[in-house]
Amino acid sequence: MSTDYQQAREALGARLRELRLAGQHGWNKSKVSKLENGRQTPTPDDLRKWVETTGQPEAYDELLARLRGFESHIRSWRRQLAAGHKPVQDTHLSAHTDAALFRGWESSMIFGIFQTPDYARSIFSRYAELQRSPSDVEEAVRSRMKRQEVLYDSSKRFHLLLWEAALRALVCPPSTLAGQLDRLAGVVGMDTVQLGIVPLSAPLKIPPATAFWVYDDRQVIVETWHAELWIDDRASVDTYLRTWRTLKESAVYGSDAHNLIHAARRALTVR
Repeated sequence: MSTDYQQAREALGARLRELRLAGQHGWNKSKVSKLENGRQTPTPDDLRKWVETTGQPEAYDELLARLRGFESHIRSWRRQLAAGHKPVQDTHLSAHTDAALFRGWESSMIFGIFQTPDYARSIFSRYAELQRSPSDVEEAVRSRMKRQEVLYDSSKRFHLLLWEAALRALVCPPSTLAGQLDRLAGVVGMDTVQLGIVPLSAPLKIPPATAFWVYDDRQVIVETWHAELWIDDRASVDTYLRTWRTLKESAVYGSDAHNLIHAARRALTVR
């Protein structure tokens, strides 16, 4: 959990303590302690019950604003996926509308914006199982396919980097991956796309770690196992831009990228 997130949660807990509510609302003492000491994130319903029980309903808007403030930057999968994957895809679709230049790094799977329906279906199914979230796979796939229309918008530019390992990761059936690699080969050379692939054999200045997107050099979206991080402070955005540029030094483009895709495709053919 990030230091900024934890500090914000502790500040919210301190504010709850200031309202002198402990012991007055009949809640489990352990939960009260966790909330007031920043070890658990309250829900909006928790906050409403908290202020109503103590006769201070005027404090609700302030507390909710604090909660929304840090949740807008750290968006837990548990909460985001409460209604399934489609709302998350719709959020990213909206974010794409507002930006013109996209930089991205992916080390473990094909970028969503390039995915075939079958490949996306496999990804959504496996993540729904992992996160124990509602399975709205078909709706999420349709939203992801809608999102891909932006590739044909001449006002947009996608400068994306992919680790070669993602070409070979069997996160789907081999036949599905074969179709996905054919699709990926087709995007190399699009006028809106610069796709670089970092070979497994390439020397690396830094480890090929967590996937991320940078929107217009002003916002970064990072996916972790427990949450999405939406980062917009200048120093952190600059760190991700330096990371992207460093990884780019190891990437190949054009025919060399095609060769890596075709090699991965041939390896599937002989299975």
